Amino acid sequence: MNIANQLTVLRMVLIPVFLILLLVPMGHAELMVGDAQFTVARLIAAIVFIVASLTDFLDGYLARRLHLVSNFGKFMDPLADKLLTMAAFVALVGLREMPSWMVIVILAREFAITGFRLVAVEQGQVIAASPIAKWKTTFQMLALILYLLNNIPFGTNGFPLAYICLWVAVILTILSGWDYFAKNKHVLRNSNLK
Repeated sequence: MNIANQLTVLRMVLIPVFLILLLVPMGHAELMVGDAQFTVARLIAAIVFIVASLTDFLDGYLARRLHLVSNFGKFMDPLADKLLTMAAFVALVGLREMPSWMVIVILAREFAITGFRLVAVEQGQVIAASPIAKWKTTFQMLALILYLLNNIPFGTNGFPLAYICLWVAVILTILSGWDYFAKNKHVLRNSNLK
């Protein structure tokens, strides 16, 4: 297994670590970072999520740079992204820190595209992530990081940057879902789902 694929697997391994730190009560040790107040476990969870998110960009960069692009990476890299972001989205809804309707839109698209990709795999095709899907993932991860860092305020009226990034992520999520289906209609035409 090449280094890019190892980073993809590492991202998946970090998901339960992140969730345990975020969701399991570990005392009330708190610290201040700027104006934001965190529990120590929450701060460590945010750091683990940031590290996991960075592996997404690093594995893609290494795969292209070192010519390590593989079918495993084309399939597992987006799946690892989905598992990481979906876990964080669901956890933040459970903590009542994120609007549930926005997360439902994001999760619906992720499940639909994952199913679509499985249909393509049955036909011997691997659909790589599109540029708009990569932007979608970037904004999803950025919104999640900002939410994990306690909705750091932005601008003179205190409108949160995290919420802006979440809106951009939702819009890109919808557009990228449409883009996958529009560019790969042949997958459905050739499927046994008719």
